[in-house]
Amino acid sequence: MVLGAFDGDPASLSLGHGPRPTAGRGRVVVRVEAAGISYAEVQLLRGLHPFPPRLPAVPGYDLVGRVVEVGAGVRGWAPGDRVAAMPRSGSWQEFVEVPAAILAAVPEDVDAARAVALVCNGVTAYQMAHRSARLRPGQTAFVQGATGGVGSVLTRLLVHHGVRVIGSAHPARHEVVRALGAEPVDYRSGVADAVRALAPGGVDAVFDHIGGESVSTGWRLLAPGGTLVSFDSSVDGFRSGQWFRPHLPVLRKVLGWGVAKALGLTRGRTAKTYYVRPGERFRADIAALFELVAAGVLDPAVHARYPLERVGEAVRTLMAGGVVGKLVLEP
Repeated sequence: MVLGAFDGDPASLSLGHGPRPTAGRGRVVVRVEAAGISYAEVQLLRGLHPFPPRLPAVPGYDLVGRVVEVGAGVRGWAPGDRVAAMPRSGSWQEFVEVPAAILAAVPEDVDAARAVALVCNGVTAYQMAHRSARLRPGQTAFVQGATGGVGSVLTRLLVHHGVRVIGSAHPARHEVVRALGAEPVDYRSGVADAVRALAPGGVDAVFDHIGGESVSTGWRLLAPGGTLVSFDSSVDGFRSGQWFRPHLPVLRKVLGWGVAKALGLTRGRTAKTYYVRPGERFRADIAALFELVAAGVLDPAVHARYPLERVGEAVRTLMAGGVVGKLVLEP
């Protein structure tokens, strides 16, 4: 699936055909079983992702599949191995060549679509909860977008860890929030007042994927010693080609709060940005997520599955809102 223009129109995606890639040194070829669809691709399509590829390009941030070829110098992986990877682009195709260093093992008994819901989204949720905010049982967290791809996994992980969760969502999805074990609030208006009514003393962590004024609201909701984690920014209202501009306001605020904390002016509150990366921690944390799936603790939600030929429809579904869990392409 090839992207030809940063014009915001899913019609810019076209189905292409070409030879199967071969594995270069230190790399493998993977036959893709499932690839994720996320807001990273929406930002890319609109010309607003901070790290755009050169066009024409194949989108696709994360994948689950099976190794079919191993290049020279690769150790620890063989044809037939089931793997996950987060190449950040290139996943929306039948075969993809990726560095062996970014691979993680996937159990044979996990459905590919449910597994890919844990690659970028799941590891993001796990690392924000356990590495960035480092929440403890008995604490309280506020999750913006508690039914989304990241938010639903994050909410379930926190609840399992013994954290009280307040989650924002559309009222039509409040029962989903309750089913995850959290307390819902309406994301559309009066969020701050609703959270304060449930947690008058403030919350110990805020997880924000909206940016802008939402980050400032989250900062004000923090209790002394609390942590705000910003893991994305809305690109609404920005023009195509303003790659970093949607993210700059959050970065400025986080840096400013960092200086204020160093001066002892934040009552111990901390603000961080988060960006998921491959590596040893990624492998360790996705393995922990698969253990939680095997134990029945975690059941990653798949909103819908699409063949490559319907990728435009899938992207429009995500852009329209109302998605609960992960949208998945199955080449």
